[in-house]
Amino acid sequence: MKDNQFFKKVYQVVLQIPIGKVTTYGAIAKFLGSPQSSRMVGWALNKLNCIDIPAHRVVNRQGLLTGKYHFGSTSLMQQLLENEGLLIKDNQVQFLKNVFWDPNKELN
Repeated sequence: MKDNQFFKKVYQVVLQIPIGKVTTYGAIAKFLGSPQSSRMVGWALNKLNCIDIPAHRVVNRQGLLTGKYHFGSTSLMQQLLENEGLLIKDNQVQFLKNVFWDPNKELN
């Protein structure tokens, strides 16, 4: 039950990420008051069966597309991000600083 509530909170944050921006598992975990739970954020996103939540906008702290294997196609996550105007090279968001959305600054 506790995980379910955490997962719902993760989804609520991910829904707020603007088109053309990305955030990290760690930034979401920190925003939710559990900075050591970035892997749990990843698990929550892996459990998604819903295309309405833009999980493709969540990357690791270096901007790597570590969640790409959960999109049915290893290139889909990259395609979705590129369609939003992001530059991806070698499975990594380029210019991460410029496209990073921090829920700790934007939602507080």
